[in-house]
Amino acid sequence: MTIHPDRGRALLALVIGAIIIGAAPVLVRLADAGPVAVGFWRLALSLPFLTLLSLRPSNGIGRPSRLAVLAGCAFFLDLSFWHNGIANTSVAKATIIANLTPVVVTALSWVIYKQRPTRLFLAATALSLAGAWTMVASRGFGAVGPNPLLGDALSLAAAFWYSLYFLAVSAARRTEGATQIMFWSGLTGCPLLLGASWMLGERLLPATPMGWVACTLLGLTHVTGQGAIAWALGRLPTATAAVTVLIQPVVAAALGWLLFNELFGFWQAIGAVVALTGVVLAQWSTRAQ
Repeated sequence: MTIHPDRGRALLALVIGAIIIGAAPVLVRLADAGPVAVGFWRLALSLPFLTLLSLRPSNGIGRPSRLAVLAGCAFFLDLSFWHNGIANTSVAKATIIANLTPVVVTALSWVIYKQRPTRLFLAATALSLAGAWTMVASRGFGAVGPNPLLGDALSLAAAFWYSLYFLAVSAARRTEGATQIMFWSGLTGCPLLLGASWMLGERLLPATPMGWVACTLLGLTHVTGQGAIAWALGRLPTATAAVTVLIQPVVAAALGWLLFNELFGFWQAIGAVVALTGVVLAQWSTRAQ
């Protein structure tokens, strides 16, 4: 079976974007500011890069669409819940729970977009989720972080908002460019994150130079990683893309092990292999005819 060139490029962009975004939770931990404030800096520092990209003659910023604004609101809620989840539990666990989006995305895509999944796709989704969960469950649900239970609950809520963001971007990509959507969604989310950070009484400014470096890298991560995902969403089924980004928690777990000594043992490795196997099966089940 020969994969269409556009689909092949979209898959490559999606995988690269997921790998880049996998570094985001580690940068959040290193940013040394309030969790929601870090989300603000992530979007605020990405906007200059997105503005430069939009100045190309073929693009342009244009006007904000309702879908781009909806994506920005959903991403604001996603970052708010997820960053607080990262602050309360392990990097790997928060990322894996927050990336249980395929279940929600597949169900909503079925209802809204009539993208009925095949049995093999559903089985592949279950396999990916089982593998991702194994990576965390095998280490137990003990005291990893100041409040693991709260971190789990916040990360689970983030999964819903990330699903809504996925669906909004996917719908917007039918008529809008990826850069345009990224710019307007970021501009929408920025003041919301800033206001929420102020209301929560968080420290807005990073306390160390390393914190500023982490925030800047988060901005670049958002432009390159999330931008690649947004571009790919215009060329792939939404549910397929949602499964593919499960590569993100695999990367996050590996970095958490390397940087924070969050052990990555035998069962974590097995879970990673199972999750990636599910990704491959999902792509095969929705291959271009």
